[in-house]
Amino acid sequence: MSEPFAQLADWIDDAGGMESLEAIAMCLATVDANAHPSARIVLLRGLDERGLRFFTSYLSRKGHELAENPHAAAVLYWPSLHRQVRVEGDVAPLSEVESDDYFNARPRGHRIAAWASEQSEPLESYTVLEERFAHFDARFEEDDVPRPHSWGGYLLTPARVEFWQGRPNRMHERTLYTRSGTSWSRTLLQP
Repeated sequence: MSEPFAQLADWIDDAGGMESLEAIAMCLATVDANAHPSARIVLLRGLDERGLRFFTSYLSRKGHELAENPHAAAVLYWPSLHRQVRVEGDVAPLSEVESDDYFNARPRGHRIAAWASEQSEPLESYTVLEERFAHFDARFEEDDVPRPHSWGGYLLTPARVEFWQGRPNRMHERTLYTRSGTSWSRTLLQP
């Protein structure tokens, strides 16, 4: 393959497809302004020739870190298939239209939660969060739930994508795609 996106889509399909949480769970690593890394699991919510999409609060820890340092690494891992994919690249916010489209397709409770939660901020008690949820549920009772301006999507545009296929005797297959401008080079790596 001349680019990595078709192979990544095929591997996600092999793992259960975009509707399977196990297939689209990815570890996203970011770095703050002091070069301190942090990682967490997010869901891959879109993939095309532009890159990988995920959604979150812009005011979350990862949102602040991406604002300070708009680069990230992600890993998708499927142990039963003995496969992993590593992605590294630049991250930028998605357009308001793309964020709105995804937000409006989410279940109502998920949209209410985006209003109720000040993601990554300290919480006095879980009861406070439940009260906030009830408040916003009542506030939007008769209306569609609009996307908060503090919530939206990001596009991870890969500069490097590495596919790892486990093999017996640790003779693993590793294929690295590296972007240069609009083209990709493909290199096999030793295990």
